[in-house]
Amino acid sequence: MAVFFLSDAHLGAEDKKHEKIKLDRLIAFLEMVRSEGEKLYILGDLFDFWFEYKMAIPKQHLRIVFKLAGLVEDGIPIHYITGNHDFWLGDYLAEEVGLIIHRDSLETIEDNQKLFLIHGDGLSPSDWKYRVFVRATLRNRLAIWLYRLIPPDWGLSLAKAVSSSSRNHTSGRENEFIKDYEIYAEKKLAEGYDAVIIGHTHVPVFKQFDRGVYLNTGDFYHNFSYGKLDGGKLTLERYA
Repeated sequence: MAVFFLSDAHLGAEDKKHEKIKLDRLIAFLEMVRSEGEKLYILGDLFDFWFEYKMAIPKQHLRIVFKLAGLVEDGIPIHYITGNHDFWLGDYLAEEVGLIIHRDSLETIEDNQKLFLIHGDGLSPSDWKYRVFVRATLRNRLAIWLYRLIPPDWGLSLAKAVSSSSRNHTSGRENEFIKDYEIYAEKKLAEGYDAVIIGHTHVPVFKQFDRGVYLNTGDFYHNFSYGKLDGGKLTLERYA
């Protein structure tokens, strides 16, 4: 049974027509995981924005939430590493859906492979302003508490605008990031990992170094790419 790696679906980012296409394809992918997989790792930004109030969550994501819950009930563990669009995950997805949430990076062993997993926002040295200002604000407990004072309908609408701005910040800088991410991955491989798996850039990458493999899952947004570990072999795949 295979282990799957997915990131950057950004559910809710597009118009209804494109969202339906993307969601239908994601549901089909999860059905494939159900039949062929033993575990799923989501490396952040499954949602374009997720924010939960004490008594409310974004209703447009219920279909995918129910699907994830079904996989967990069927015995398929789902690990979720938060990205820059979902720093504000509360406890709903963990307590009610059964996802295993990781707030930063994750070290794990799968199929006798030592893996290092991370979403990847802010890894590039040129992205220092994001690390210093934006990321620090998004993770600030006071900021989260204050945001919950905004009524849900207003708060979620505002969040969509903020998420769009965040995507625009990264868009067009992919080529700038590609080499920096390869350098980062090679350094991590030198620490003894067999593979480094990253998301965030929306650019699918599979590169074999002397010490191991760097895989970027790309996105399930335009490329519909994902990683698969099966029989000790890590591959980059596309869901057609």
